Amino acid sequence: MPKIDVLNINGEKVDEIVLSDNVFGVEINEHVLYEVVKNQLANKRQGTQSAKTRSEVRGGGRKPWRQKGTGRARHGSIRSPQWIGGGTVFAPKPRNYRYTLPKKVRRLAMKCALSSKVQNGELIVLDSLNMDAPKTKEFAKILANLKVNKKALVVLGDKNENVIKSARNIQGVQTALVNTINVYDILKYDAFIITKDAVQKVEEVYA
Repeated sequence: MPKIDVLNINGEKVDEIVLSDNVFGVEINEHVLYEVVKNQLANKRQGTQSAKTRSEVRGGGRKPWRQKGTGRARHGSIRSPQWIGGGTVFAPKPRNYRYTLPKKVRRLAMKCALSSKVQNGELIVLDSLNMDAPKTKEFAKILANLKVNKKALVVLGDKNENVIKSARNIQGVQTALVNTINVYDILKYDAFIITKDAVQKVEEVYA
């Protein structure tokens, strides 16, 4: 079972925590991670792109010149795709890219993502994370104490407005709750900072 240090906001070790093998110690399945990330990105797509076909472009109702005898190629409309100002051949049209994956696949991908953070040494567990007031400077100091100078995802057990407001002005830092974390965000951010109570909630849900 993976064992990891528990730090305080000053970056000092205060305890150790044993993580569940069923959540933080599973074998990483890269294909499952790929499928879930692809699904998340597809579901985010608006699908509002649109271009006009030759039937939708204004004009071109009259045949530009007679069929034969001019020495030029035959044409029926100046809005054909090969003409400047003509329609698009296979024009993209609004569509829905959303699709669903089996629940077991999504759960496995979450476990694989969490396990990858442990294996790569990118998981940081805090004993607690509370702030008396929204102070971006103070939160930046906490990240410096934890030696986090890259993109970081901060996961909280309970909603804390002071922490959320303190972190949102720091580029490359995002906060989330246990019920809002997803595979794409876990893999996207280099450091995965999570509070001790949030670890327990994650293990309750996914163990």
